[in-house]
Amino acid sequence: MATDPYLSVAAVTKYIKKKFDADPHLRDVYIKGELSNVKIHTSGHIYFTLKDQKARLPGVMFSARAKSVKFRPESGMTVLIRGDISVYEASGQYQLYAQSMQPDGIGEYFLAFEQLKEKLNKQGLFDAVHKKPLPPYPEKVGVITAQTGAAVRDILTTLKRRYPLADIVLFPTLVQGQGAVQSIVQSIQQANLTDSDVLIVGRGGGSIEDLWAFNEEAVARAIFDSRVPVISAVGHETDTTIADFVADLRAATPTAAAELAVPSRTELFERVMAQRQVMFRHMTNDLEQRRIRLKQLQNSYPMAYPDRLYRPFIERVERAADALQRETQLAIRRSDDRLTMLSKQLDNRKPIDRIRQAERELTVLRERLDQRVGSVFKERDQQLKSALRTLDALSPLKIMDRGYAIPFHDGEVVKSVHQLTTGDCLSLSLQDGNVQTVVEAINPNDKERE
Repeated sequence: MATDPYLSVAAVTKYIKKKFDADPHLRDVYIKGELSNVKIHTSGHIYFTLKDQKARLPGVMFSARAKSVKFRPESGMTVLIRGDISVYEASGQYQLYAQSMQPDGIGEYFLAFEQLKEKLNKQGLFDAVHKKPLPPYPEKVGVITAQTGAAVRDILTTLKRRYPLADIVLFPTLVQGQGAVQSIVQSIQQANLTDSDVLIVGRGGGSIEDLWAFNEEAVARAIFDSRVPVISAVGHETDTTIADFVADLRAATPTAAAELAVPSRTELFERVMAQRQVMFRHMTNDLEQRRIRLKQLQNSYPMAYPDRLYRPFIERVERAADALQRETQLAIRRSDDRLTMLSKQLDNRKPIDRIRQAERELTVLRERLDQRVGSVFKERDQQLKSALRTLDALSPLKIMDRGYAIPFHDGEVVKSVHQLTTGDCLSLSLQDGNVQTVVEAINPNDKERE
C-alpha cells in the first residue's frame, strides 16, 4: 500500500520552526527598528511590530524579560533589541522573541526618568499646593536611609550638633539594588505610623543605577501620600530624582537635609539673647516712664490735698440721702392711702352681699318664669281644644252618622264606578261596622253616559 504523500499543516509548520530554531544566525540576533502597534498586556507581556522602510517583523517580549525594561515602550520609538527569531505555530508566522530592549540614541534610564516625570507632573504630584510646611521646632525626626554609610553618619551628626533637643528615629532601609523600592516604601509607611514631625529620606551619592530606586513610581507615591512632611536627600547636589520633585522640600545633600529639618542651636541661642536684650530695653524704658509718671502724681495737687478731692462728694451724698429719705416717706404715705382706698372698695364688694343680691334676683326671675310657663300652658290648652273640635267636625265618622258608608276594594277607597266591574267584592265601612257585598250591576249616571 502506498504511503500518503500529503503532510498536515501542523507538520509543515513544526518542520519550519525546527529549521528556524536550528539556524545559529537566528538564535541570538541584534535588531534595530521602529516600534509600532505596541500593546502592553495586563499580564506584563509586550506585543509589538518592529519595522523599517522596507519590512515589518512581529515581536513579543514576555513579562519575565519586560520587567527589566526601565522605560515604557511606545509606538514610533526607535529601539535596539536583542533576541531570537522563531515560528509561532498557532498562526504560522515567524516573530521576534525579545530578550532585552533599549532606546536608540538616548539612555534607557534617562528615557524612563522623563516618562515618569511627565506622567506624575500631569497628575499633579509636583504641584506646590500639595507641599506641606516643615515644623519650625520638631520634637522627633525620622531618618529613612541605610543603617551604615556616610549619609546616615552625616545626618545624625548634623542633627545632634544643630538641635540636640529633637529625638532621632532611624528606620534602617535598603536604598540600592533588588528590594530597595519595597524597603523604602515600607519605611515611609512605618514612619507615618509614629509621631514623627518630619522625615528625611535619602542616601549618599552614586551612579544613576545606584540611585534608581528613588526614581520608581511606588516610592514617589509613598512620599506623596505621607502625612508627615518629607525632605528628600538623594545623592549629591547635581543628582536629581523623581523623589526630589514629589517631596515637600529637596536638599542638595544628606547634610543639607539635616540642616533644613531642624533649627540651629547657635542661631536659636543668639536669637534668644537678642530678644532678651530687646525685652530688657523695653522693660527699662517702661519702668523709667512709670517712675516719672509716679513722681508727677506724687507732686500733683490732688495727692498733696487728698481730702479736698472727696469733700464735694460728701456733700452730694448727704443731700442725696436727705432726698432719698423724703421720697421714701412720701412713697410710704401714698402706699398707705392706696391701701385704705382698696380696703374700702373691698368692703363694698364682699362676696356675701353679692350672693344675697343674686338670690333676690333669682327669686324674681323664678316668679316670672312660673307666670310665663302658666300662661303658655293655658294658651296651648286652648289651641288643643280648638284643634280637637275642628278634627271632630272633619272626621268621616260624623259623616257616617248621617247614613253614609265608605266602599273599599282591595284595600283602596272606591271613588268612581269605573274602578269596579260586575262580580267585584266590596267592603262597606259603616258607622258601627263593616259589610261585605258583591257588585251585581253598574249603572253610571246620565252625564257619564253622554
